[in-house]
Amino acid sequence: MLEIGSFRSRACQGVTRRSFVQAAATVPWALNTLAGRATAASGQRAKSVMMIWLWGGPSHIDTFDPKPEADSHVRSPFQSIGTRTTGEHFTELLPRLANRSHHLTVLRSCRFSGNHDMLCLTGSRSRGANRDPNFGSIVAQKHHDSSLPPFVSIAPQTTLSHGFQCISSPGFDAGRLGAAYNPFIVRCSSESEVQIPSLKLLDGLTPHRLSDRRLLLNQLDLLQRHLDSDAINALDKHHHNAYSLLTSSDAFRAFDLRQESPRTHAAYGKTTFGQSMLLGRRLVEAGVPYVQVNWSLGVDGLEEGPLMGWDTHRNGFGQLMNYHCPVFDRAFSALLDDLHERGLLDQTLVVATGEMGRTPEINKIGGRDHWATCSTLWAGGGTTGGRVIGKTDRNGGEPVSSPVSPLMVGTTIAEAMGIDSQARAELGVLRGGTVIEGML
Repeated sequence: MLEIGSFRSRACQGVTRRSFVQAAATVPWALNTLAGRATAASGQRAKSVMMIWLWGGPSHIDTFDPKPEADSHVRSPFQSIGTRTTGEHFTELLPRLANRSHHLTVLRSCRFSGNHDMLCLTGSRSRGANRDPNFGSIVAQKHHDSSLPPFVSIAPQTTLSHGFQCISSPGFDAGRLGAAYNPFIVRCSSESEVQIPSLKLLDGLTPHRLSDRRLLLNQLDLLQRHLDSDAINALDKHHHNAYSLLTSSDAFRAFDLRQESPRTHAAYGKTTFGQSMLLGRRLVEAGVPYVQVNWSLGVDGLEEGPLMGWDTHRNGFGQLMNYHCPVFDRAFSALLDDLHERGLLDQTLVVATGEMGRTPEINKIGGRDHWATCSTLWAGGGTTGGRVIGKTDRNGGEPVSSPVSPLMVGTTIAEAMGIDSQARAELGVLRGGTVIEGML
């Protein structure tokens, strides 16, 4: 189900001016499309990016950088298994991805902050109104040539109000590039239900009813009659043009997971993350330049589902074995298969990362704590599969090859999307960044 729903903010007089203007302003891609169309830069290796954000910090030692010869207080309880890449090993928790390592580049020498921050989504620690933008906003600024939003962020659908709300944190938005390049937020459930909060304008408005132009226009006219004249005057041409997109269902078809077969749904797994990954594939197939799939709404391992982040301090091995790795292994493997079979992998850069890794030492409560060294996964879009870049020491504590920073991650993504050093300088983003050696 794709829900457009009922976004309303009422005062005694009816729908408020603020809610109407706010709703219109949350369709930024329309403004970009109407203002002009961008031309793909030369040297562009990928048409789209899928950023898989594993908030909380996955343990690299228990997943993609096992250390079977490490000291006993470091060594993972999970066995190391071979992959399709000669000399490369994962842990036994990731058998599907081990069988698809020929599509992957495993980057083992990342050195991030070791904290729950958005450094790996922006490349810097800047704050305030002049803060650096999310990598997706940089791509959106340069690639906004369709009626679909150029930057979509998919978050788990939940009715729970506790936990960190990652999608509203600084670092998930456009920062100083301006609200026009903020992500278009979408929520997805394990039941394949998709909600678009910013377009919850009218009760009962669904994709099927969007096809009825007369009905939609009548409802929009009714909504406007509730506004006072000042509110109407405050709506500029861009806002009216943004609303005009709502009269067509074409732009929303990519968001409708009902178009997929039961077999495809099952391949990704009937989990929130699995269905979010499937939605991400539909969006890049439709031409969305940047899709960020958010594993969870928070960092902590509170309970299985939307709030189950990768911050596995306590009972971490049980969580990895029973939830995190089976869900991730299934969904990410299905994505690789799906993109490959549809001929989309070469034109879609897929990056999976958290904000940090976990300590080599196992703590006293059956988990690992925060650590700056971590691994990231890359596939498609200008990369070559079946490789490992970088290496960590015997216990997985420090890179023994040149460390890779979050700034380098963002610069490599931008370069793959044809946003070269000159374009980055003109935007004033990713200053001093270099491309990860050997990645593209």
